[in-house]
Amino acid sequence: MNQLNEPKMVIGSEEWCAFSSLNIPAVKARIDSGAKTSSLHAINIQYFSRNGEQWTSFEVHPLQDNRKITVHCEAQIIDHRVVKSSSGDKEKRPVIRASLALGEKSWVVELTLTDRDSMGYRMLLGREAMNGRILVDPEGHCLLGDRLQNDLASLYKAPEMRTGGLKIGLLASNPDLYSNRRIIEAAEARGHEIQFLNIKNCYMKLDATTPEIHYRGGRILNDLDAVIPRIRPSKTFYACTLLRQFESLGIYCLNTSTAIAQSRDKLRSLQLLLDNGLDIPTTGFANSPLDTGDLIDMVGGAPLIIKLLEGTQGTGVVLAETRKAADSVINAFKSLNANILVQEFIKESSGKDLRCFVVDGKVVASIQRTAAAGEFRANIHQGGRAELVKITPEEKRIAIKAAKAMDLKVAGVDLIRSNKGPLLLEVNSSPGLQGIETATNEDIAVRMIMAIERQLMKPKEA
Repeated sequence: MNQLNEPKMVIGSEEWCAFSSLNIPAVKARIDSGAKTSSLHAINIQYFSRNGEQWTSFEVHPLQDNRKITVHCEAQIIDHRVVKSSSGDKEKRPVIRASLALGEKSWVVELTLTDRDSMGYRMLLGREAMNGRILVDPEGHCLLGDRLQNDLASLYKAPEMRTGGLKIGLLASNPDLYSNRRIIEAAEARGHEIQFLNIKNCYMKLDATTPEIHYRGGRILNDLDAVIPRIRPSKTFYACTLLRQFESLGIYCLNTSTAIAQSRDKLRSLQLLLDNGLDIPTTGFANSPLDTGDLIDMVGGAPLIIKLLEGTQGTGVVLAETRKAADSVINAFKSLNANILVQEFIKESSGKDLRCFVVDGKVVASIQRTAAAGEFRANIHQGGRAELVKITPEEKRIAIKAAKAMDLKVAGVDLIRSNKGPLLLEVNSSPGLQGIETATNEDIAVRMIMAIERQLMKPKEA
C-alpha cells in the first residue's frame, strides 16, 4: 500500500511499464486519467481451469507495429467486466491482476485484456491504478526514461527463425490493407519469406517447355512455394488467370482459381450450395423484365432483397419494402443490362447475420454482425457492428460444409438465423480479417499460414 504522506510520482502522458509476472519487461502505456480501468493488449485469449480456479492464457505483442515479438502469458481471472470504449462500443473483457513496475516503484494493478492492435498504444493506464500514487504532467513524455531500440532488442531477443522456411507470394492489390499487412506479419513471424505481389504488375509467359510468371522489372516468380490470393471482385478474371499459371507450375495456391471463380459467381455458388444439401433463402433469377411479376411472387412477394450478381461488401444490395418498389428497382437494373437475383427477406433475422471464418476445414472464429440503425445490411463496410458469438454445432457444420462445397481452404461463410433454421447467404473467398480478429482476439492470419505449412511441410516418411 502507498503511504498517504509518500510523495506522488510525476509521470508524462506516456511511459514505459513492465510486468514481471507476465514476462513483459517493457511496454509503452498511454496514461489516461479519464479512463477508469487499465487495459493490456492481448490476442488468442483462451480459458482453462487450474486448481478449481479460472485462468486465461493469451499472447501479447508488447511493441507497437511489431508482431514478430510475441510473449505467451498466463494469469488467473478475477472478474469479467463490460467496458465502454470512447466510440461507445461495449465489450466484455476478462480482468487479471499483475505487478506493475513504473520507474523505481511497483504495485499490483488490475488489467482488462483486449486486442489493442488498432490503437496507438499496447497498454492504457487508467486512474484506478494511479490513485494516491501518481500525478500526470500531460505535456511530458517518458519522464521516467525512454527505451531505445537497442534496449528493446536486448530485452526482447528476436525469435529464432525456423529452418526450411517457405517462399510465399501474397497476390493482392493493396499492401496497406489490414488483412494483407497481417498475413505478411504472420508469415514472417513463422520464419517464412513472403513478398507482396500486386496483381496488375504480374504477367505470364505461355510456353510448352518453359512457362513462366514475371513481375514488373522481369523478375521470375517460378520459385515460389505457395501463393495466398486476396482478390478484389474487379480483378477476378485476370487474377484467376494468374493463379491457373501458378497452379500449372506446381505452386500451391491456398485458394485455387476454380474455387475463387465459382465463389464470385453468385448464381453458380448458390446452385452449388443447394446441390450439397445446404439451405438458402428462396431465390429467383430471370433474364427478362417481362418476368418481373412472377419473379417477385416466387420469393414470397414484398418485402424482398434485390442483389447485383457483381456486388460485394453489401454494395448492390437493395431492400424493396413494397411490390411497387421491387418492380421499379428490378426493371431499373434490367434496363442497365445488370444481372440480379431476388431473394426472400428474412424478417426475423432483425438485421443480423453470422460470419464464420473457415480455414482448412475448421471454423477458427465466428462473429455476429449487426446492421447500423436504419440499415438492413450487416456488412462491416456498411457500418455494421461485429461482436463475438457462440455458434451452434449445426451452424458450424453448415459453415464447414459450405466451404468444402466451394472447395475453398479459406472462406468467410455468411449465415442468418431464421424460423426455418440457419440459412446460407454467401461464401466469400477473400474474407477480411480486421473485424473478426478485433472482435474475437483470434490470430486468423497465423491460421492461414499454418494451413500452408500443413500442406507443404509435412514430416518426411522414414
